[in-house]
Amino acid sequence: MRELELAIFAGTTEGRQLSEVLARAQIKHTICVATEYGETVLKPHPFVKVHQGRMNQEEIERFLLNGQFAAVIDATHPFAKEITKNIHAALHAMKKKGLSIPCLRLKRDEIPESDYPITYFQTEEACANALQNTQGNILLTTGSKELSKFCISQELKKRLYVRVLPSVESISNCMKLGICGKQIIAMQGPFTTKMNEAMLCQYEISCLVTKESGASGGYPEKLEAAKRTETQIFVIGRQEENRGDSFQELCKKIEKLSGKTCPLLPLEADKPMEITLAGIGMGHRHSMTKEVERAIDQADLLLGSGRILKNLWVKAEKRPFYQAEQIIPYLQSLQNSYNVRKVVILFSGDSGFYSGCQPLYAELTNEIKTKRLCASVRVLPGISSVAYLAACIGESYQDAAVYSIHGKTLCNLANRIMCSPKTFLLTSGLKDINWLGRVLTDAGMTECEIITGYQLSYQEQKIERHTPLECCALKEEGLYTCLITNPYAVKRKLTHGIIDKEFIRDSVPMTKEEVREVSICKLHLKEHAVVYDIGSGTGSVAVEIAGLSHEIKVYAIEKKPDAISLIEKNKEKFGLENITIVSAEAPEKLSELPMATHAFIGGSGGRLKEILATLRQINPNMRIVIHAVSMETICELKELLSVQEQIKDNTIVQLQVSRAKKVGNYHLIQSENPVWICAFSFYE
Repeated sequence: MRELELAIFAGTTEGRQLSEVLARAQIKHTICVATEYGETVLKPHPFVKVHQGRMNQEEIERFLLNGQFAAVIDATHPFAKEITKNIHAALHAMKKKGLSIPCLRLKRDEIPESDYPITYFQTEEACANALQNTQGNILLTTGSKELSKFCISQELKKRLYVRVLPSVESISNCMKLGICGKQIIAMQGPFTTKMNEAMLCQYEISCLVTKESGASGGYPEKLEAAKRTETQIFVIGRQEENRGDSFQELCKKIEKLSGKTCPLLPLEADKPMEITLAGIGMGHRHSMTKEVERAIDQADLLLGSGRILKNLWVKAEKRPFYQAEQIIPYLQSLQNSYNVRKVVILFSGDSGFYSGCQPLYAELTNEIKTKRLCASVRVLPGISSVAYLAACIGESYQDAAVYSIHGKTLCNLANRIMCSPKTFLLTSGLKDINWLGRVLTDAGMTECEIITGYQLSYQEQKIERHTPLECCALKEEGLYTCLITNPYAVKRKLTHGIIDKEFIRDSVPMTKEEVREVSICKLHLKEHAVVYDIGSGTGSVAVEIAGLSHEIKVYAIEKKPDAISLIEKNKEKFGLENITIVSAEAPEKLSELPMATHAFIGGSGGRLKEILATLRQINPNMRIVIHAVSMETICELKELLSVQEQIKDNTIVQLQVSRAKKVGNYHLIQSENPVWICAFSFYE
């Protein structure tokens, strides 16, 4: 049986890549190129023959009959319509003679539509006529074959800079038409965006002329460079159709045709995928670091939110994925794809500053470690909007509080701003700025000034100063970052200790301040603690604990309606949003709450044993503090604490407070009721 041999009509980067793939798969083929330069860029290989020279229909037919090829692959340029027409005509003529050879077409990657203005022309002649009505230098990237159509006047010829292949034929065509010297840029692509941008700047180009030649033809890089330099773009012969098979689809068809079991993908598919998590700054390309910009230019695939991706015009495929549950399965499905080796996942701002980068990095690292994903991963930082705004107004941020309310509610924001002369805020947009204005106004902090950075880094950027009331009335939608300056900032207390008369009390019993202070110390609270205040009463203990840290969460559990009303009033008075009021009699509803790390029991309603059993079930490591005033509660405590194997770090304190009260010229000492304070932790 005669070994399979293919004929490839090349002339594009994809044609050369296909030849390399077939050579590695040890499939014999002849690659046809039009010029001697096309032959020089091909790598020698024992399974590859090269046929150099232009052929008409009869010559193609004769060539195919002599070669006895099993299939023909048309990998010519999308605009080389004449050669495609001749190939099909030759195959049709052979079919009439009883020899049928299948023909496969390799199509170029689709290019997404751009929001940058482009002027399209059906022919070179129409484009040349339009160029005569422009001013400035012209970069012609359509090659030397159609150059004569642009040399229609001396004035136009003087403004042409032509980029052609470094071949004798190309340069000779230029010279014959009077294009010479510095007007000839003889270089072999592909050209990066940076290279195109440098040429446009170097030759002071006003108009770029190109064909819509696909991703591998360098079309996206040309357009992006023109966009960056604000160069006018003329495009000739916009493609109406892009028929054929993608590179990978074509490889599969050849594999079936040849019967070869070896993979036809390039060796790059065996290499780990390179994943880059990159912060892009505020969004405009001018705010990107050079390293991030380079990673984007070299990427095969870009992932990120739709808002981020729509402003990037690159050859890479773009997918609006920004969550791990979307990204990881998608990357796993692409591991064997030859054309997706470099993946860049984009995040707004800085990758290490209130970013989704860290959780995604952890999940990707775990997938790589467990070998479910063959890849490497790195992180590139960006410029945060806080740093950018601070630079715009000449302000520092190392001595400021910095928070994010982007997509979330920040507890106790008014209290945070009250204690900070400078507070930077990342926001989700206009609604957050309106809300900020209301929060400060309701808290009576009308002397604060809010500096808003609107659409930072973009053309419509505005930096304005507002009062809280003015922020309530803002109506312009967009991205905002702000700085709140507070001229009357107070120093935050480092200890608890609110005096009793500060609380709204009415007739509801309240734990006295000295007892509160000792009891809270015995809780051994830590940052991010979750605390149950059981039998909360007026909420004095809940308020004291919640005021220690904005990151502590307190659940005030109370059954009496009048007491619940007082807790709500005290919560509002002290501006503590990290208190949640629960109307219930413990231990009911405790198991429905987030797991507590600490519990204070100020009143048990005779159900102390049930409450402790429920708390132990919720968290075997919980820290407990209990108040006992009646003899019945003290006796119940004694019985419960006798089971030593269930508790540890047990401390019992009997506390009696005496206060001095002025009567006339004398200070008389009055005693408060004694309180037993029992503190312990459960054994796990």
